[in-house]
Amino acid sequence: MNTPDAPFVDIRDLTVTFTGGKSPVKAVNGVTLAVKRGEVVALIGESGSGKSVTLRSILRLHNPARSKIEGQILINGQDVVQLSNDALSRFRGKVTSMIFQEPLLALDPVYTVGDQIIEAILRHENISRSEARARALSLFERVRIPSPERRLDAYPHEMSGGMRQRAMISLALASEPQLLLADEPTTALDATVQIQILLLLRELQRELGLSVIFVTHDIGAAVEVADRIAVMYAGRIVEQGTTRTLMRSPRHPYTRALLKSLAHGATKKGTRLETISGSPPDLTKLPPGCAFAERCALALDSCKQTVPELVWLTPDHSARCLRTEQTETPI
Repeated sequence: MNTPDAPFVDIRDLTVTFTGGKSPVKAVNGVTLAVKRGEVVALIGESGSGKSVTLRSILRLHNPARSKIEGQILINGQDVVQLSNDALSRFRGKVTSMIFQEPLLALDPVYTVGDQIIEAILRHENISRSEARARALSLFERVRIPSPERRLDAYPHEMSGGMRQRAMISLALASEPQLLLADEPTTALDATVQIQILLLLRELQRELGLSVIFVTHDIGAAVEVADRIAVMYAGRIVEQGTTRTLMRSPRHPYTRALLKSLAHGATKKGTRLETISGSPPDLTKLPPGCAFAERCALALDSCKQTVPELVWLTPDHSARCLRTEQTETPI
């Protein structure tokens, strides 16, 4: 078990390699990340940077016949990588649960939403079905689903996108987990519903004292919900720090490039947004040095030779870059 000062989530040198294709794909490459109790950490980065792969590894959702996980994933001191199948089944839902990106695909179309939540409750709790239904109803009320008793008997296709996502949140909270994983939970929703879901997640997190890892490519969403942000690129975390610090003083060239490519309140109408030239590297043939070097205006020859060591700028802000002294000016 954790000591009082230890992080609730402690991921150490996590590497995930997919082996099903012609060449191995190293989708996650030495990720180290800690999350305190009651803290929200957002993982951001371009598509293919390893965010969702990292998240799914925490629940060991990757096919073991086609993937290899190395490193440690400590949740409350327990290494998920070493769990037996029975222990893993008890861990999923009860200790850690997940909100998937597209609830229409995550929910079973042949069962009512209520039956799926009831089944999840009964899997971990020794209570009657009527008690489980009462808890499911309470969850629907908590996530503010209108006409909750009638919605319990609805099938996923009978609900709107926003309603299904609220039902997905109810399912994730059904067994009262301590850690909630959210994999781009607002991507498929329109802007108004996105904001509602983000505010709901933050409210529930504070009310229940949950630790949350929130995956998104939307920096605006990360700012709304996260206490800290970790920026991923080509399977590595290249910068992490408090949300305030990363927004005001990003120190990795990739983080700065991401922020410059977004419109914000100070952006003048008609101003052309900056873009990041080039493309992310091929994960089957990662370069020997910094994976961002080919796209980076500050890159040195040495950047292309060896992977930069992690530089701690303050006790809660780090960046993996040889030239952090060149990135101190405001963006």
